[in-house]
Amino acid sequence: MSSSQAFAIEVHGKSAGIVVADHGGFMFFAADGAFRALDRRVFKQVGQAERAAVEIINDRDRHRWR
Repeated sequence: MSSSQAFAIEVHGKSAGIVVADHGGFMFFAADGAFRALDRRVFKQVGQAERAAVEIINDRDRHRWR
């Protein structure tokens, strides 16, 4: 039996997706269309995936108020 690591990523109370340990990194699986650009992207650390998800929301909000 193998053990896998998975972590949920939330941004401002919204479920962005999960990251699952995969060959020396963490693969992102988007839970919402807003995070589609990150889907199946591999990050070296969970924190990098979380920062990428936050940046997507921040970029979207910046463009909304222009």
